[in-house]
Amino acid sequence: MGHVIEMAKSGRSSCRVCKQGIPKGELRFGEETVNAFSESGGTSFVWHHLKCAAQKKPHELSDALKTFEGELPDRAALEATLKEAESKAKPRFPYAERSPSARSKCIVCGETLEKGTLRIAIESDVAAGGFMGKSARYLHPGCAKEQAAEEGFLDKVKTHSRGLVDEDVATLDAALGIVAPPMA
Repeated sequence: MGHVIEMAKSGRSSCRVCKQGIPKGELRFGEETVNAFSESGGTSFVWHHLKCAAQKKPHELSDALKTFEGELPDRAALEATLKEAESKAKPRFPYAERSPSARSKCIVCGETLEKGTLRIAIESDVAAGGFMGKSARYLHPGCAKEQAAEEGFLDKVKTHSRGLVDEDVATLDAALGIVAPPMA
């Protein structure tokens, strides 16, 4: 789904974070969502003040800013807020991390991911109480070969992961069948 930054066309929209109105002519961030009231399954936008989106939706706003070509007042302050919020937000999918507990299981082999072992998180649709949502599902690095075939998968894992050491990266490369270039 797409996200946009645009001038508010009227003063009727309100921010989904702070619940305050967004005045006509002010820049706003729109998060495209499925319209639950449309029989044809159309989409609609959920609106946010830029500052509120920077605090609560930093990844999505960053993506929208990459394609926004207009003038952005106080861009430096907005980017500082974004940077701080991104450092605290959940990482983007896919990412790798050390398992904080032994409560999760690999979705491919079904074995428990022991505490402290390297695991890869991918985003998955999950049904809960009649509602669909998104959640993390986990894999052993060696079980992620199918996902690794996707263009740029390993690069995304490395970019989105926090706190990986060189040994972790080497383990991911080896498990996913990536041959490291020879050292010069």
